[in-house]
Parts: sequence; C-alpha cells; structure tokens
Amino acid sequence: MGRLRPVDLAREHGLSTQAVRNYEAAGILPAADRTEHGYRRYTPAHARALRAFLALVPGHGQPRATAVMQTLHRDGTDAALRLVDESHAQLLEDRRTLEAVEAALGDLRPLPPERGSTFVGPLARRLGVRPATLRTWERAGLLRPGRDPRTGYRVYSPADVRDAQLVHQLRRGGYLLQQIAPVVAQVRGAGGVAPLESVLRDWRGRLSARGRAMLAGAAALHAYLDAHDARGPAAVPGPGRRRAVSP
Repeated sequence: MGRLRPVDLAREHGLSTQAVRNYEAAGILPAADRTEHGYRRYTPAHARALRAFLALVPGHGQPRATAVMQTLHRDGTDAALRLVDESHAQLLEDRRTLEAVEAALGDLRPLPPERGSTFVGPLARRLGVRPATLRTWERAGLLRPGRDPRTGYRVYSPADVRDAQLVHQLRRGGYLLQQIAPVVAQVRGAGGVAPLESVLRDWRGRLSARGRAMLAGAAALHAYLDAHDARGPAAVPGPGRRRAVSP
C-alpha cells in the first residue's frame, strides 16, 4: 500500500499540513504509523477518512461530522451510524417545523385595514384560550400588547392579534414557546406575513441543500467504510482503541 505524507493529504483539499495533523490528533483520522525518525506515515485509508469527514461537514455541520468520525474510530460503525441517523432525524424535524410554520401563516386571517384594538378577554375568546394563556405568551416575549392609558388594561393591536393567532397555531402543532419565538420575531421584522414568503422559500431551499449535502457525505463515508470492510478489521481502529492503519 502507498505511503502518503501530511502534505499529500493537505494538497487535495487546500488544507495546511497542520490541519491534517490536528484532524489526526482529534481522532477524525485514524492514528498514523511513525517512521523511526518520528515522521507520520499516512495511507490511502487516511485520505479516504479525510474525504469522508470533509464531505460530511456541509450536511451535518463540523461538530457532528467530527463526532461521527471520532465515534467510528473509537466505538465502531454502528455507533457512528447512529449519529448520522440523528442528523437525518433532525433534518426531518426541521422540515416538519417549516411545514407547520407555512400552515400557521396560511391560516392567519388578513389584518383589518382600520386601527382597531381588542382587550384580553375578547381575544382569548376568539382564540379559544384562557386569558392566563395570553399573559404566559406575553411573559415569554411572544406578545407585546400596549396598555390603555386610562384603565391600564392590556390592549391588542391588529399586529398583536396576528402574533397571537400565529402562536396559537404553532402551539396547536405541538411547538414549544422557545421554538415559536424566532418565527414571531421573523414576522415582526418583516412587517407582516406576506414578506415572509421569500424567507420561507429560502428556508426550504436551505433544507433541500442540506439534504443533498447529506447524500454526498453518505457516499464518501460509505466509500471509507467499504474500503475498511474489504481490507478487514485492521483498516480502521476497532471499538475501544485507537491504532494505526496497517500497511
């Protein structure tokens, strides 16, 4: 089997040789053999490991890609694939969140053109919730009603009513208040629901790109594992130990 230097691995990806050494030290690459003078001796297996890691990063993010490779070299294939599965599950959950947001926004009624307002009781009855629920949403920063200057009662503007409807729809979908807060902030920042159409398109596009990147990462990881299986258990360190790739 061919011997490779750190610079050989680095050049393929435009990395520094120190980055390659750092990846090995972190367990992203299997530990390399050393020459009698202490120089690292890499092999094509290390090159495949580096390709797999760098291919995993766009879809899974660097922390998860690092964990996948570290777990593979420390605990074996099954444990590493579980981490990959968790990333796919998170992507599916993110898609469901997007769909819930799109559905919630689609169910919102247009705001009336007049500058009307409503109090907590009528709004609670309109949504079918208790007034205490609206106050809970307010404490969480999801609603920001004004106050009647004479009575001090909460007064909900049409924009506040829109926010309350959005929160209500997402809560019915099972989302937590902390998950809803960024969506409400997006609606406020956009000045309403209509300008969010481009945001939602971008969101969906980013999820699709992430899914495609996961496919590319899976192909590179499969190539690394396939070569390992073909060469036998010495190709990649087994569970519970780090060892060098054998010639």
